Amino acid sequence: MLSHRIASLAVGLAMSVFAQGAAAQAWPAKPIRLVVPFSAGGANDLMARAAAEGASKLLGQPVIVDNKPGAGAILGADVVAKSAPDGYTFLVSAAGVVSNSMIKKSMPYKDDALVPVAMIGLAPSVIVVPANAPYKDLKEFVAASKKSGSGFHWATAGTGSTPHFVEGILQTKYGSKLDVVPYKSGSESITAVLGNQVEATSEASIVVLPYVKGGKLKALAGTWTQRISAYPGLPTATEEGFPEIRIAHWAGVHAPRGTPDAIMDKMAAAVDAAMKSPEISKRLKDLGIEPIGGTRASFAKFVDEERARLGSVVKATGMKED
Repeated sequence: MLSHRIASLAVGLAMSVFAQGAAAQAWPAKPIRLVVPFSAGGANDLMARAAAEGASKLLGQPVIVDNKPGAGAILGADVVAKSAPDGYTFLVSAAGVVSNSMIKKSMPYKDDALVPVAMIGLAPSVIVVPANAPYKDLKEFVAASKKSGSGFHWATAGTGSTPHFVEGILQTKYGSKLDVVPYKSGSESITAVLGNQVEATSEASIVVLPYVKGGKLKALAGTWTQRISAYPGLPTATEEGFPEIRIAHWAGVHAPRGTPDAIMDKMAAAVDAAMKSPEISKRLKDLGIEPIGGTRASFAKFVDEERARLGSVVKATGMKED
């Protein structure tokens, strides 16, 4: 009787594996939806559209971008987390997919409901101050903040935003004296710096570089490990002596848990090829975005490292939902 049950389980498992393999071979048989949890026009959206364009050519089906902004990317992520794991709905993920559960009081889905598939690219954050600010680099800015009486005002795009994490690292790791001023968006915080309402912020390269190149803002440092292709004269924070500042506005692809491995492998390969396309690569780099691509394994490793790094900042700062 026991051997019969074992045989039945083995046959069932084999049939399940066969069914998944057959589904993957037929995939994609219809358009694929990429849910972007932000409004159109931002770094995440632009990276999503570049990936969709390139992947569509390779997969032979339309890849449609569906913007579903709201609740710090939770709304769009929840849609994907609760979608059928059939390879036709993916999330264009960002840092919030990693950090939201650390900060929010409650979440509509669990972290493991979304599975890393592929890295698209990233827009390094750039630390900026008003064009007439007296600091020539990040070292001078940090030193000046320590000497100021009440500290410098630092604009963010809200709790848990990338600028908030940059501020947290500057304070907890390097002793900067900063007072957070939360705005509703990165564009609002940039406007505050332009108007000298706050001393500084950091924002995605694609957002700030036009102001920097136009002489309206002064860039102090990039926050990623490599210099920005579109502005190679700007040193990284690491080069200036702040190696703990390693953060960017990144975009990747996550799938609902249960999506067949073979389908996720195909999607990862398509995104990787899209990011290596000379046409798409040049277009993104010209905007200040670095195309990355890579394998499922390399993206999973990146997500794990991001979770550990951001988690340490959340713990050190006591960062919580407003």
